[in-house]
Amino acid sequence: MQIQNIFVHHVFFYLNHSDAANTQSLVEGLKKLARAPIIKQSHIGIPANTQRDVVDNSYDVSWLAFFNNAEEQDAYQTDPIHLEFVKECSHLWKRVVVFDAVNA
Repeated sequence: MQIQNIFVHHVFFYLNHSDAANTQSLVEGLKKLARAPIIKQSHIGIPANTQRDVVDNSYDVSWLAFFNNAEEQDAYQTDPIHLEFVKECSHLWKRVVVFDAVNA
C-alpha cells in the first residue's frame, strides 16, 4: 500500500571522523531534532551490513523524516529546533546528501 500525500526527506551524513563517539553525538542531536512538532515521523539509522552491488553503505548516519507536504518541509528548514541542530552538530560532518521525494 502506498502512503498518499507525504513528503519524504532522507539525509545521509558523512562524518569528519567516522568513529563511535562522533556517531553517537550526531545520533543524540538527531533525537533532539526528531522533537520538532512539524515532523510526522522520523527514523535515525546507520548502514546495514548488506553486501550487494546496488547498496551504498558509505555514509555514517541517515535521517529520514516524513512531512505532510513540501510546505511543511520548507517550514522545518527554518524551525528553531532544526537551526539549533545545525548549529550544534554541523562540525561533525564533512558531507551531507539529501534525497527528497513526493508521491508519484
